Amino acid sequence: MLVCAGLNYLCGVKINMLENSIKDVIGKKLEDGTIEKLVAEQLEKGVLNALDSLFRSYGDVTKVIEDKIKSVMVPYLEGYDYSKYIVKLDSVLVEVLENCALDNKKMLTNFKELMLPEERKTIKASELYDIWCKYVAKEVETNGLEIDYDDGPTYTPVEVTLNVDYDNDRSWSSFNYATLVFECEHDEEMNFAIRLNRWTGDKEEDQWGIGYDKVKDIASLRRLNDFEILLMRLDQAGTKLIMDTDSESDEITPEEEPEATYE
Repeated sequence: MLVCAGLNYLCGVKINMLENSIKDVIGKKLEDGTIEKLVAEQLEKGVLNALDSLFRSYGDVTKVIEDKIKSVMVPYLEGYDYSKYIVKLDSVLVEVLENCALDNKKMLTNFKELMLPEERKTIKASELYDIWCKYVAKEVETNGLEIDYDDGPTYTPVEVTLNVDYDNDRSWSSFNYATLVFECEHDEEMNFAIRLNRWTGDKEEDQWGIGYDKVKDIASLRRLNDFEILLMRLDQAGTKLIMDTDSESDEITPEEEPEATYE
């Protein structure tokens, strides 16, 4: 009993001594600023970690900054006139490609035409059809056409048509869709199918959005023709097609003149 009591007493004394030592150390560290420094360092680390988390790709602050930048920059960039830079870029490309193959020069010309701003906000279907008819007259294949000698040698006219194929839209859909088809019976290379769309809530019921995109890579620029470039510019500019007609038919005389041969 006395032995146990003695051991307990000794343990208590040592514990008290340890507690007093700890208190002395803490007291000294508090006095010399060590504890304050350690707390400050850990607090700084905590603040840095919190800021790092906020500014990461998906952090709250990053999202706020991103939204503010978009709200200022996007409208400014959309409304900026890039035409002067296009002229400069054109001159540089011309200098680089002026001695290159014809295909590369065609690519340059098409690139410049695609980058020029499209001024038209709307275009009538009949107007687009007339432009296409002129394109057919200029580019249509004349092999296989007969020659008319009545008023000088000319190729016989080719038949062209305009038709609109309306999709069977679902009653619950918010959009109507259609396809504007320009077709030349003699030369399939002249044919175009242009996708159209219209929001059912649009007050302008006869106006349709134009969808046309043929550029898949830089090399495809050299294969674009003048009418394709026009369609792509109308698409990029958000030009609306006014559906003033959905059916036309004409005969177009090719511009190319045949060599006169007389028997």
